[in-house]
Amino acid sequence: MKKWTKAIEINAPIEHVWKYLDGSVENMQKIMPQVIEQKPVKITEEVVGSIYRQKFKEGKRTEEYDIETLEYTNEADEKKVKVGFILAKMFEITALYELNKINDTKTSLTYTVTTRPLKWYLKFLLIFATDKTVVEFLERFKKVAEAESGRYT
Repeated sequence: MKKWTKAIEINAPIEHVWKYLDGSVENMQKIMPQVIEQKPVKITEEVVGSIYRQKFKEGKRTEEYDIETLEYTNEADEKKVKVGFILAKMFEITALYELNKINDTKTSLTYTVTTRPLKWYLKFLLIFATDKTVVEFLERFKKVAEAESGRYT
């Protein structure tokens, strides 16, 4: 299993940053442009256990998989969502987004992603995996959230 954790400060209120993770598909697509669609399969009252079918475009291929909400917190100063899914029947992926309010105009985002190979021969691929995708994702998230909130760094 490979795990990456990165944090970034975003010059935007926590509620504004949260809308990209806990709102419409259109908002999600601003930070994850590869997501083509996301439809509910099973919705639970407590959010944990909810399942969404997501279509994701990778190059010319379109993947479809079910994403399950594993953790969920929505407090005024702290918000968290953790999702898990199986990618191409080859990797079990979890993504954890943790938001903490620094002040009324600044939010800390910590992103943790884990990748576990489901086949023994895939373990070797993870040896060479870097955090490049994680860093690029956080930079895109920051850029979009700050631009749309009207605050620039």
